[in-house]
Amino acid sequence: MNKNKLYPLKFSPILKERLWGGSKLRDLLGKSIPNNQTGESWELSGVPGDISVVSNGSLNGKDLQQLIDEYGDYLLGKAVTSAFGRNFPILIKFIDAAKDLSIQVHPNDELAQERHNSMGKTEMWHVMDADEDARLIIGFKKELSTEEYISSLQANHLPDLLHEEKVNKGDTFMINAGRVHAIGAGVLLAEIQQTSNITYRIYDFNRRNKDGELRELHTQEALDAIDYSADQDFRVRYRESLGVSNTMVRSPYFNTDYLRLEQNKPMDLKERSSFSIYICVSGKAVLQTESAKVPIGLGETVLIPASIHDLMILTTDVTLLEVTI
Repeated sequence: MNKNKLYPLKFSPILKERLWGGSKLRDLLGKSIPNNQTGESWELSGVPGDISVVSNGSLNGKDLQQLIDEYGDYLLGKAVTSAFGRNFPILIKFIDAAKDLSIQVHPNDELAQERHNSMGKTEMWHVMDADEDARLIIGFKKELSTEEYISSLQANHLPDLLHEEKVNKGDTFMINAGRVHAIGAGVLLAEIQQTSNITYRIYDFNRRNKDGELRELHTQEALDAIDYSADQDFRVRYRESLGVSNTMVRSPYFNTDYLRLEQNKPMDLKERSSFSIYICVSGKAVLQTESAKVPIGLGETVLIPASIHDLMILTTDVTLLEVTI
């Protein structure tokens, strides 16, 4: 095993058809979507059954789990393997909501482990495009008891209790496990989340699937997972200073910085204890290491292995989200 074989890694998108999906993944991000109901592009995934496959360089065709098994610490970083073993802890997606998503909630680590042998799901949303008056649903307007929640659900009045946030391009939100939420119609966003595919659907506007059937709800499972408080400070406030990494999110699950560049920038990665992920949300660049030059453009995601200590970003105009553990 030769750690020097590692370089900035790109992966083939895993495209998901959804009842609420649209065409923005193709029209704005250039994805080769199979139809106009494509809701998600999984950019970097270690979820069993949906493991990302390398699409560039000498490791082309190998999947993420094979790389982890072969390169371990050199790929993930010692702090990551210490905490998560051979599991990749982050899932990166682009999501296009042509219609409202269902109202849903995700369990925390403890509940997800107990029920599903999985991590919980805390996630971050960065809005990349939003139609006029597009909104997100996040949390409740007021604190509820479990009994009040159940009563509103049974009376079909749950939407009246939900807090809405009108959104614009660049808006960013942190959605902790337990927080009810939904992406509204007209929103295209980048999602950074724990590696988990556990979702409890609690309300779906009485919509039917392509077979004409009401979609499954997870009413009972959700009761113990929901945070019934009314904290409405979900918006992530961050600087957009040019040429430097601006802190967006610091959490036990992932850290995210905002990096806007109009000229080349060297990145000293020696002090990292994990891999880095770059998500391009505007412009383009080339990520240059000692052994490789890898282009990144709007709607692309690149994994920088932990063993890479020096990186040059070559650009005249790019905005990146930089994710680490």
